[in-house]
Amino acid sequence: MLDLVDHVDHVQSVVEPSPSVLIVEHDAANRRSLRVMLEEQGYEVLEAATAHEGLSLCFTHPPHLVLIEQLLPDQGGIALTRQIRESSDVPIIMVSPRDDEDSQVDALDGGANDYVIRPYRERELLARVRAALRWGRPPGSDPFTIGDLRVDPAQRRVFMRGAEVNLTPTEYKLLAVLTRQAGRVVTHQQLLKEVWGSAYVKEVQYLRVYMKQLRNKLEREPARPRCLLTAPGVGYRLKAAED
Repeated sequence: MLDLVDHVDHVQSVVEPSPSVLIVEHDAANRRSLRVMLEEQGYEVLEAATAHEGLSLCFTHPPHLVLIEQLLPDQGGIALTRQIRESSDVPIIMVSPRDDEDSQVDALDGGANDYVIRPYRERELLARVRAALRWGRPPGSDPFTIGDLRVDPAQRRVFMRGAEVNLTPTEYKLLAVLTRQAGRVVTHQQLLKEVWGSAYVKEVQYLRVYMKQLRNKLEREPARPRCLLTAPGVGYRLKAAED
């Protein structure tokens, strides 16, 4: 799958995927209207009719942006927003028929980036979508590419030879920390603290399990890694292009 030693000077060009927008909306007519509007602007659209479906799609097909209807049938949109925020910083726009201040404040405090009142004006909503996608690209989020591997922090996506590799949220967080420190050894304690929190700095077994999973997905020979390297007794290192 991945042989970075033989390709350290090769940077493969990857066609950027269209930004994807997940619509979580129980009303089929509203979903269809939003889908048509977004697809006309070149966005890839995912759909969910319930909070449960929306949360599942956030993990199996991580979107660049989520549009959430506040009044969902199985649970409120704010509750769904909080659940997404537990493991993702994807931009979220709450869509709601409620125009009172309390509803807007609750949505924003719950983790939404923006709040749009229905009925909305199409051009305004599209402008808010573009703005939210810009918010989702923090400083230092340029893609990291080496050989066949490409990590795009802004989109929280990983590609190999142009094909997307599906990582769990924890696998992605671990790879992201190593990517930011590419070429350097990151200690067990630092990785555990950044990925799991300060209470887990002694749980080295967590790292062994997740590094094995990452290697199985990214290395040509997981038992003989050429990219995700071990510093015995110290930590791990992601091989850098200049190695």
